[in-house]
Amino acid sequence: MERIKSNGGGHLNSAYDAAPDEPPVYEETNFPGEEHRTIRPSVISAFGHDTLDRVPNIDFYRNAGSVSGHRAVRPSLQELHDVFQKVKTLEDDGEKSDGTPFDDLESADTSDDKGLVKFGWIRGVLVRCMLNIWGVMLFIRLSWVFGQAGWGLGIVVIALSCVVTTITGLSMSAICTNGVVRGGGAYYLISRSLGPEFGGSIGLIFAFANAVAVAMYVVGFAETVVDLLKEHASLMVDEINDIRIVGCITVVLLLGISVAGMEWEAKAQIVLLVILLVAIVNVFVGTVIPATVDKKSKGFFGYTSTVFQENFTPAFRDGETFFSVFAIFFPAATGILAGANISGDLRDPQAAIPKGTLLAIFITGVTYLAVALCVAATVVRDATGNATDLVIPGVACNNSAVAACELGYNFSSCAVDTCKFGLMNNFQGLVLSSLQGHFQPLSQIPLTSVFPQALCKDNIYKALHFFAKGHGKNNEPIRGYVLTFIISVAFILIGNLNTIAPIISNFFLASYALINFSCFHASYAKSPGWRPAYKYYNMWLSLLGALLCCVVMFVINWWAALLTYGIEILLYIYVTVKKPDVNWGSSTQAVTFVSAVSNALSLAGVEDHVKNFRPQILVLTGSARTRPALLDLAHSFTKNYGLCLTCEVFVGPRSEIYQEMNAGMEKNQQWLNKTKRKAFYAGVACDNFREGTESLLLASGLGRMRPNTLMIGFKNNWRTAGRDAVQSYVGVLHDALDFEYGTVILRINQGLDVSHLENKKDKTFIQRLIRHESCKSWGTFEVIRKQFCVQHVVKRLSVCGPTPAQVAKMNEKLMEASGQFKKKQPKGTIDVWWLFDDGGLTLLLPYILTTRKKWKDSKLRIFIAGQPGRSDLDKEEMKSLLKKFRIKCSDINVIDDIHIKPRSDSLKNLDDMIKPFCLHEGSKDMIQADVMQKEHPWKITDAELSSFEEKTHLQVRLNELLQENSKSANLIVVSMPIARKESVSDFLYMAWLDILTKNLPPTLLIRGNHKSVLTFYS
Repeated sequence: MERIKSNGGGHLNSAYDAAPDEPPVYEETNFPGEEHRTIRPSVISAFGHDTLDRVPNIDFYRNAGSVSGHRAVRPSLQELHDVFQKVKTLEDDGEKSDGTPFDDLESADTSDDKGLVKFGWIRGVLVRCMLNIWGVMLFIRLSWVFGQAGWGLGIVVIALSCVVTTITGLSMSAICTNGVVRGGGAYYLISRSLGPEFGGSIGLIFAFANAVAVAMYVVGFAETVVDLLKEHASLMVDEINDIRIVGCITVVLLLGISVAGMEWEAKAQIVLLVILLVAIVNVFVGTVIPATVDKKSKGFFGYTSTVFQENFTPAFRDGETFFSVFAIFFPAATGILAGANISGDLRDPQAAIPKGTLLAIFITGVTYLAVALCVAATVVRDATGNATDLVIPGVACNNSAVAACELGYNFSSCAVDTCKFGLMNNFQGLVLSSLQGHFQPLSQIPLTSVFPQALCKDNIYKALHFFAKGHGKNNEPIRGYVLTFIISVAFILIGNLNTIAPIISNFFLASYALINFSCFHASYAKSPGWRPAYKYYNMWLSLLGALLCCVVMFVINWWAALLTYGIEILLYIYVTVKKPDVNWGSSTQAVTFVSAVSNALSLAGVEDHVKNFRPQILVLTGSARTRPALLDLAHSFTKNYGLCLTCEVFVGPRSEIYQEMNAGMEKNQQWLNKTKRKAFYAGVACDNFREGTESLLLASGLGRMRPNTLMIGFKNNWRTAGRDAVQSYVGVLHDALDFEYGTVILRINQGLDVSHLENKKDKTFIQRLIRHESCKSWGTFEVIRKQFCVQHVVKRLSVCGPTPAQVAKMNEKLMEASGQFKKKQPKGTIDVWWLFDDGGLTLLLPYILTTRKKWKDSKLRIFIAGQPGRSDLDKEEMKSLLKKFRIKCSDINVIDDIHIKPRSDSLKNLDDMIKPFCLHEGSKDMIQADVMQKEHPWKITDAELSSFEEKTHLQVRLNELLQENSKSANLIVVSMPIARKESVSDFLYMAWLDILTKNLPPTLLIRGNHKSVLTFYS
């Protein structure tokens, strides 16, 4: 059944909505035994009943704004799983394609698709590749290459080039058939495979290499024209300047043709192909025509075994070597990417690129070999061009061209003077065909300009975004043409083909190396997304191709290779530092994942060792940005070296909170990445805070990479939060100790939670609060839900609305305190009150802080409890222990008066603190006392106070000592007291923690799991 537009017009593909911002069309239907519901007619035809589930369709898998079709929006899992609602609107969620900051090339603007020129595999790939490979080298340098290297090594030169290009062609075929290929050529292939770092660096280098290639082709043509001018004595200035003048005029004309558009350029390509084929046929026909006297004097003798045999061995001259000759020839093979470079202008890039490229490599390789062997079998290396240089009886004929002597010509003078003819001297040996060089740059300028445009659209290099703009129906990169023109003119002014050719050889080889490595890398990652339609490739062959390219680069010119890789590394570092906001699903991500899993599995089989202990912290921050001071301090412990999990417990019915929890997962992780906090975010939904934290403690982490330390903020509002909240908080501490976690509590006088200040930025926050009518108390780390307590609403409104001066000042102090661990700490001390041996965690954590740049000016001061009369001995023992641990401290203090009873005013503060939570059953009779205990089992009994009087007084006394000794410290670290389960009530324990840390600088209460985390053994 087809879907009808809401306006009554035309039929649509039923797999997608007409417009992402319009609701879908439903039909009203009654089914027997079911309620009256709205359904999509397109699904009824498939299943015969009302369902929002959709049949598989390609439109569901398109990127937003896809060039090749409309993007459909499938029903979300929530829409299928939630309680059915009659009116349901499925809209495009606005997801961008995982592409560039301005959309992927897949998501290009297609508002005007009419008139676009699209090519098939013959015109778009085969013809272009052949034209680029059959370049100036075929007609101007091939004879020189075989003259220098001989046809034996000459075949090796061609074969090595073909091996490199064939392997690269196979790798490229695999990459470009692994999904839709858009404009951008080699840059697109590499960037989408290896990521923006490699793609951005090599894309810029390859674009530059292609621009220089334009200069090479133009200079080749200019050499031909200048030779013709020399023959007719018509030089304008001199030979080198005439090459520059002709080259500049030529490239201006070519720019005009390119600006006219791809369609005109494509038509010129066909004409060029015909001329080129005629020229090549002309070469073969010319070799079988009997040689005239004039041709013989210039070294052409027709097919002769003696000439062919003599030209077999190399005869390198003028400092040339095999690899220098190879460097000059190799650009002839660099046209294999000509088809891929215009991938955006192909009708079916996936089919066209492999077929056209590989066939072009085969045809051109055979052509090069055939032409070269024909030349090697017919032309000697040196000839004078003088028809009178004949062999005279009695005159020695001992020049390099022995074959010429046997054929009656004496070119001995070439050993003394430089001759103008022969394989070694006449670069225009195939001059009749060299006019092809005029058309060669015609195909190079447009494809070169595609690179800057694709690269600039991705906005990886901000400075190049100017060149992203296209013009006309084909989105012609006019600005890119001009940039290519400027670069080409700069290199045309060099005026020497042999100088230009090696420059681009390294750039092309670097590009080919990365294309091969991309194929190997994607295959090695074994990602399920790597499913190329082209199957005739091998990952190890691709790796061999990459290594071969690298080796050849260094052999050709080691300093140029180093320069090429130096530029590439600098560009790579630039892109890595800038971190462009793109996600193309690269193989680098896949390999990173595989490596992470492999390393995690290898760690799982290794037992923990005290020397390798590092804090892996599970920090209960709530939302990642809710408690910045807590997160920053935890991050200081683990940054770069340990695991940090920022966790949030969503309290309430799952049906109400799961959507917010799911939405917050990615949002919080992105915020952590954006603020450069190297941590992971995790959230759980539970009916109460303690159960959620228990789930996190038990299930967080992977193998050995799991938390070993719980970090939590002190509950400042414990006296007003209610019994359930306090029991839940203390229960979490008990659970952490039960699960053998180290436990860390951070207290800052101003508080930790800045969520109300974050929400103040939300203009709709107050309205959201007012709309909720129900009342529900908040847990310690609960987030805003659909139910709020009246007094909490009033409190939040007083902070978020127009605030009194006093509240504003409190907020200001809170914000200042929340950022104190993010900035560099002033000169001062970290005072460590290591009162109980917990395995060393109380000492290790502050030591780790001193190794961070922000804390480098803070010195450790150690405080220990000692017995009266032996303070010096206790100090020496601790000094010796710290020396063995290799932990430096500025001072060691022995406190030998901890046992003294606290001052009366301090005890009064404690009494006032716990008074509302005491049962006071001592003044009642036994029956009344039992009744009171049953009604309020959570309250502090007189018996409990009596039993733990000494321990309670110890906390009060410690606070007095902390006030005396550590009031000016940057951070205080104190051994956390432990409350025995079912012996110490939750409120008494909270009173201990509160009175111990009251009115102090930022304080950490630490208790290790009593397993050693420090050792002095090597």
